[in-house]
Amino acid sequence: METNEKKKLALNVVSSKEHKGFGAGALDLSNLSSVIIDGDEAYIDLGAIHAKSKVERGVKFSMNKDDVPNGRKCWIVWVYVGRTEEGPFYSGATACEMLVDSEARRGWKILADHVNKMDYALKGRIILDGLSETEKAALRNVLIGHNAEWWERSGEALKQGLA
Repeated sequence: METNEKKKLALNVVSSKEHKGFGAGALDLSNLSSVIIDGDEAYIDLGAIHAKSKVERGVKFSMNKDDVPNGRKCWIVWVYVGRTEEGPFYSGATACEMLVDSEARRGWKILADHVNKMDYALKGRIILDGLSETEKAALRNVLIGHNAEWWERSGEALKQGLA
C-alpha cells in the first residue's frame, strides 16, 4: 500500500510566500483576498471567496432587488496582491455591490458581476465605481493597516481611486 496522498489545494490568502509546484501556472487565488465594507466599517473576510463572509452567511440571495426592500448596501472588494522586485503590492481591487437584509435573511447580488470583478482584480484592474467617500476611506484604512509597505508600492490608480 502506497502512502502517497494527493496534495490538497489550499488558499493562502494575502500571503507573502511564493507558490511553486503543484498547480503552478494555473489560476492562482493564493494572493486574492476579500474586504467587506458594511456601512462605515471595512474588514478582511476571506469567507467571501466562497460566498460565506460574515454578512453573507445564512442569507438567501436573489438577482431581483425588489426581493430585498429593506436591504443595506454592502460591498465585497476583491484585492489581489502582486509582486515586483521591490516586493508585494496591491495590484488589483474591484468593488461589487450587494444588498443584505440580515433580519429577513434575504439579499441581492449579481453573481456574474462578482465573478467578473474577481477576475478583473486577478488581472490587476482597479474598479471602485460606486463607493462613497466614507467607503473609500474605510477600504484605504484597511489596506494601509494590513500592510503599509504594500500600499506604498501600489500604483497611482489605486491611490487616486481611494483618495
